[in-house]
Amino acid sequence: MAPFIHKTVDIAESAQVGDNTKIWSQAQVRDHAVIGENCIIGRNVFIDEGVTLGNNCKVQNNALLYAGVTLEDGVFVGPAVCFTNDKLPRAINPDGTLKSAQDWILGKIVVRYGAAVGAQSVVVTGVTLGRFCLVGSGSVVTRDVPDFGIVVGNPARLVGYACRCATRLITSETDPADYTCPNCSRRYRLLNKQLTELS
Repeated sequence: MAPFIHKTVDIAESAQVGDNTKIWSQAQVRDHAVIGENCIIGRNVFIDEGVTLGNNCKVQNNALLYAGVTLEDGVFVGPAVCFTNDKLPRAINPDGTLKSAQDWILGKIVVRYGAAVGAQSVVVTGVTLGRFCLVGSGSVVTRDVPDFGIVVGNPARLVGYACRCATRLITSETDPADYTCPNCSRRYRLLNKQLTELS
């Protein structure tokens, strides 16, 4: 099925939009952005030049995806999330001249498969958000988040782990490295600070 693009969307001719994707009112999609299949892009979302989204992503209203951002398949981005791309922001150079694209290095953010970023979070450039991680609403992410990690706060800190189904995992009474999902019964084990699915 062809994509649905609302008549008020500002979309560059060079942007690519996959089948069955829906882009709602007042969104802006800039040059060479790539949006996969079956995505939902909410109202007033900004997708900058060269940003890439995989399939089955959901980006809610007023989110800002600046250049340098890559979302893998199945990523959720809550309302008003901001992905930045400059660790040393300035409008001007030391001599007072206005900065241009040649005066800074573009930062990169990668959001891995199935990750979710809560409403009004800020993700500082240069980080990777792991598979199926959960970023709590209003967090400021300044460092990498591990697969399945739950992070909250400013700066965001690791407070636990989440299942694929987004339920917080619980640890075994006999072995704190063993984790189980109380919702779907999937099992995980923590080895060398990496959570691995067992079943």
